[in-house]
Amino acid sequence: MPTVNVDAERYVFKPLKKTFDAKEFEELCFEFGIELEEATSEREMAAKEGEKADDLSDKLVYKIDIPANRYDMLCGEGISRALKAYLQIEKPPVYKVVHPVNGKALEKLYVKPETGAIRPHVVAAILRDVTLDQGAYDSFIELQDKLHNNICRKRTLVAIGTHDLDTIQGPFSYEALPPKSLKFIPLNQSKAMDGEELMKFYETDRKLSKFLHIIRDAPRYPIIFDSKRTVLSLPPIINGDHSKIKLSTKNIFIECTATDLTKAKIVLNTVVTMFSQYCSKPFTVEPVEVVHADGTSVVYPDLSSRTVEADVNYINRSIGVNLEADKIAELLEKMSLSAQTSEDHKKVIVSVPPTRSDILHACDVMEDVAVAYGFNNIVETTPKFGTVAVQQPVNKLTDQLRREIALAGYTEVLPFTLCSHDENFAWLNKEDKGEAVKLSNPKTVEYEVVRTSLLPGMLKTINANQHYPRPFKIFEVSDVVFKDDRSEYERRSRNQRNLCAVYSNNASGFENIHGLLDRIMMKLDVKLVPHGDANGYYIKESENATFFPGRRADVYYQNEVIGSFGIVHPNVLEKYEISFPCTAIEINVEPFV
Repeated sequence: MPTVNVDAERYVFKPLKKTFDAKEFEELCFEFGIELEEATSEREMAAKEGEKADDLSDKLVYKIDIPANRYDMLCGEGISRALKAYLQIEKPPVYKVVHPVNGKALEKLYVKPETGAIRPHVVAAILRDVTLDQGAYDSFIELQDKLHNNICRKRTLVAIGTHDLDTIQGPFSYEALPPKSLKFIPLNQSKAMDGEELMKFYETDRKLSKFLHIIRDAPRYPIIFDSKRTVLSLPPIINGDHSKIKLSTKNIFIECTATDLTKAKIVLNTVVTMFSQYCSKPFTVEPVEVVHADGTSVVYPDLSSRTVEADVNYINRSIGVNLEADKIAELLEKMSLSAQTSEDHKKVIVSVPPTRSDILHACDVMEDVAVAYGFNNIVETTPKFGTVAVQQPVNKLTDQLRREIALAGYTEVLPFTLCSHDENFAWLNKEDKGEAVKLSNPKTVEYEVVRTSLLPGMLKTINANQHYPRPFKIFEVSDVVFKDDRSEYERRSRNQRNLCAVYSNNASGFENIHGLLDRIMMKLDVKLVPHGDANGYYIKESENATFFPGRRADVYYQNEVIGSFGIVHPNVLEKYEISFPCTAIEINVEPFV
């Protein structure tokens, strides 16, 4: 959970029109779903961190833990606004997009095609006639830092740039240039640097060095210019010194470059809604037109409300209360959500403001109703139904199988559920038939797909432990995942419980794995039957390319293939860098449940 430091007098006592002691405010935070971590001061915080505290004040500071999805509360402005609505001191503001006065055209930001290869998205907005004091300025900077570390995923998804609009001139352009061909003075520096010099200069910087890897090895760096080719920023690293924000700044140009457009729009909306309160016309934002390389254009920000419907019975049943639809709508007002009831009073229709990007589903509405109602106000009741807790059948069978295989001398291993595409297919001599669930934006090449077989993890385990004496006898009973478009699978995928065991020694040990199969079937009370008999199990020569020809077999149960076993093919062992024979079995255990 992010921790936000807020000036108690500025953001709590004054807006809420009440002075709280630490215990009272802690109780208020608890009721609202946030947590007061500590009541301290700037001087005490600096002293704890071993920093110089002579010039710092003793004013009361609240350190508040905020839920990770409440981006609107990552600054004092958002916290005080939410608490005012919760205590019904003031209704939440209505945010407006206001076009320039006197019929002036919107500022434009042109996107060049080469940015698509490095950081393809950009959004922008303007705050006009802003008045910032030191407290608001510090909060403005801190909000950007909190967003960068939270939804922006340390600037990899989104990077925020803020600029003094009066020092630059539109239209603006978002480009991508070779490192040597761009040159500007970075923020708070006095010397102009090109891209390569800048990377070398900041590699020892405690704050910025951790962001350099995002673009350092790219052939082109993203950069934003104004119409005079003045550099505004080199995202996601640093802004230019020319357009830096000062206390005297009146008009702020905000741009967010991103690899994820949805996240960029959320970040932009959060920044402008939180600090538009300092505009001469509070809660108004001037839009910017972003013109893409293909000639299409989009105007940002979009501050319109979204609509989410929630069933009254669902809300009452989930919370354990019996509230009328009108009462639910009233409670939602306390959570900064405007709501109306349907004509039949069976649903509430919630208008979600741009600040509440965390409201995605009826369950989020239900949660806010529960917070507004008060968890301590929910009456304890005796359950209406008597129930007996039992294991899921597949889990009970899994535990029994683990015990029996362990008693046979095998050691259980727990590899990762994710693996690379090649490990799951090519390295096993398998063809990808579109059955794997793939990650759209994997962190590394090692985590591209959700495994459809337990065998890759087993072979990787053997590879990592080859310095130990043989034989290796390992097993795993766990889930694999397959894509499945049938309507009964809401997520268009299904889990399957598999069993996999591997024997590895100087010799293949085919008889050991075959014996393990027979023992498992004996414990499951499944008989070995002739080919084609549906009253038990049998094995039949396989064509599975993972295993060596002539030393491989499919396992049939009730005339259906449930798995296969055999001596692992040398080409497979070579891919996993294993230098001695392995014999493996993998079967689906769900038919035995």
